[in-house]
Amino acid sequence: MKREDIYEYVKKRYGTVPEYLWKDSPKSAVLRHKNGKWYGVLMEVERARLGLEGDTKVDIIDVKCNPDMVGLLTQICGFLPGYHMNKRHWITMLLDGTVSEEKVLDFLDMSYDLIE
Repeated sequence: MKREDIYEYVKKRYGTVPEYLWKDSPKSAVLRHKNGKWYGVLMEVERARLGLEGDTKVDIIDVKCNPDMVGLLTQICGFLPGYHMNKRHWITMLLDGTVSEEKVLDFLDMSYDLIE
């Protein structure tokens, strides 16, 4: 799933537009809940920084997750502990096709609901 698809989805569903907060990371974007809290963070990260093989970069999304699910999810290919986030409450999903579009959107919706 591409980040543009995610941006289109959250705009239609939640009225959310990406916020670009970091000058040194122009592709990184925050998705903010109507209450002001973050429910998603999209970044481009070197695979090695995620503990993955290869020296290329990959798009990822961090979403809030039920802590009871984090341990199980991180055992599934394409799901990692939250990158640069609280690893008890956030997970990272690869946006390279490893995780299906349906799952990405399901977890994005769950994240939005957990923030309320």
